[in-house]
Amino acid sequence: MGDSKRVVYWVRRLSELAMLGWLGMMWLIDLALAYSIGGVQWLVPVCGAVGTAAVVLRRRHRLRGFCVMLATSFCASLAIGGTGLAGVPGMAETGSLLILLIGALRHVEPVRRAAALACAGLVVLMSESIGRDYNSSGLVFSFLLFAAWSMAAGVGGYLRFQQERRVEAVHSVRRAERLELARELHDLVAHYITGIVVQAQAARTVARTSPEAVTPALDAIAAAGSEALTSMRRMVTVLRAEDDPSRKPGVTLADLRMLTEKFSSDGPKVAFEIGQGIDDRTLPPEVITTLHRVLQEALTNVRKHASRSAWVEADLRRHAKVVTLRVRNFGAASDPRVARLGGGFGLVGMAERVEALGGRLYAGPSPEGAWEVIAEFALP
Repeated sequence: MGDSKRVVYWVRRLSELAMLGWLGMMWLIDLALAYSIGGVQWLVPVCGAVGTAAVVLRRRHRLRGFCVMLATSFCASLAIGGTGLAGVPGMAETGSLLILLIGALRHVEPVRRAAALACAGLVVLMSESIGRDYNSSGLVFSFLLFAAWSMAAGVGGYLRFQQERRVEAVHSVRRAERLELARELHDLVAHYITGIVVQAQAARTVARTSPEAVTPALDAIAAAGSEALTSMRRMVTVLRAEDDPSRKPGVTLADLRMLTEKFSSDGPKVAFEIGQGIDDRTLPPEVITTLHRVLQEALTNVRKHASRSAWVEADLRRHAKVVTLRVRNFGAASDPRVARLGGGFGLVGMAERVEALGGRLYAGPSPEGAWEVIAEFALP
């Protein structure tokens, strides 16, 4: 998975260089045309240089760069058309406008502002064809520029649609994780309250016959109540669904070990180690449940994206007031047949669940070249 990220990084870098290379070649053509036509046609390479600079700086100054480019191109068209001299639209200038148009439609918020910029881009492109009517070829230029604008607007609109779908999917996953977390924490608190009621009834029963047994019972009730309150304080703003899913008071460390053993039976071998000072009593129940969820998702990702891994290393350790779960896989890159299907939202759900309990999640390549998932929780 780390190799895939590096490949994507270099593909993006090379695509950026190729795009700038094409703009540079078109700018040289604009220079040749300006030398051949002369006069105010020299404004066209200036517009191309401004457009290329706006493309280079588009990630930091997207809106400002696009507006400057629109104003520069429109003023150049007015100047060339006002003199009545021959002129042609600039290739680098037009290419820069189209690239900036795609970026504006994809990223500018709100969408009505992006649509207004797209319409302004169409006006500027049409002004190029009208103001630079070289040998009565304005109609041809108008058709070509309108076709180019339509393609760029279509690409930008499609990319924005895909981005909106991605954002909505991420939000849906986060809402689902919060609801699931709310159900689990609700069940844990209900489990503790049930224990408190049972212990209170037992204390009332033995109070008459064995008064000395009441104090330990009250201590147990106070401890259970404190743990229940801790779980409730950890609950963030979540809403509980009206459905009736299966109930369970939580998981134990034994369930984590059983999960790794089951994974090892039909997948890469997992070496799972639990460090000293960690047991079911030292970890809050909601933390154990979340650790189980993170371990399950990490192993699922190994099966989906790196099924040819030689082995998987998982360990749960405690460092002072912090407990850390780390899962690493070695010996294989991601399966290309699976990688082509695209990524899911498992990491988003894990991060949402971990952060809801005040923890931190890291997923990425390790210095040794392995892919690792690390979840950290602060202990009370």
